[in-house]
Amino acid sequence: MKEATGMKEIIKPENLAYKRSSVLTDNVFSYCPGCGHGTAHRILAEVIEEAGIQHETIGVAPVGCSVLLYDFMNVDTQQAAHGRAPAVATGIKRLMPDKFVFTYQGDGDLAAIGTSETIHACNRGENILILFINNGIYGMTGGQMAPTTLAGMKSSTSPYGRDVKTMGNPLKITELIAMLPGAYYVTRQSVHTPANVRKTKKAIKKAVEYQKLNNGTCFIEIVSNCPSGWKMTPVESNKWMEENMFPFYTLGDLKVPSEDKK
Repeated sequence: MKEATGMKEIIKPENLAYKRSSVLTDNVFSYCPGCGHGTAHRILAEVIEEAGIQHETIGVAPVGCSVLLYDFMNVDTQQAAHGRAPAVATGIKRLMPDKFVFTYQGDGDLAAIGTSETIHACNRGENILILFINNGIYGMTGGQMAPTTLAGMKSSTSPYGRDVKTMGNPLKITELIAMLPGAYYVTRQSVHTPANVRKTKKAIKKAVEYQKLNNGTCFIEIVSNCPSGWKMTPVESNKWMEENMFPFYTLGDLKVPSEDKK
């Protein structure tokens, strides 16, 4: 509701449904319509603002759609070579242990060329947050098959669908990460509905607090859609994701600190 006061209209605080985070820049998101990256950016920015750590935060983004992070978030950011974000974040956190350090990576980056960096950083228990956007495809470079592409799923390099016999199985890298002793908190969430957005935001809040404990790596997978790469409308892609991605990439916590299980 708006209350007229002469030439001005004031929105009462109790009626405010949404306020743009000050951690976001004024740049308009350039992601494809319906893409989950924008929502992931928004809730990450909200968590940083609410925690009061904007000037203590350093983000690392590599190649792919993820690289655009520096255009949209008003925090210190560093670009990394393709797949090398965990290695760069490791160096930053070790040099500046009081900073909140996170990486923001896609599946083609994190689970393909960056598999080694990802696994070894988590195995060492580097005190960083890895945010992993999994849409099962190379979104920026032409819709090629990724390690996370589902069996039978079509892409520009698997036009007849992923053939497991010749192309291998989809890689559940989050399950691999959860097995590593250095991984402290591992969860898989989504951002396609308001309820799921709230769950993902809660997970990021936990990761911020866990990093203060210096007990290991936090790893959050966000299963997302790619309407352009999947050749679908945003609504169709969300439905397809629910029917096909979630049965394979099951949402929920994979590894929770023992003190939080009580």
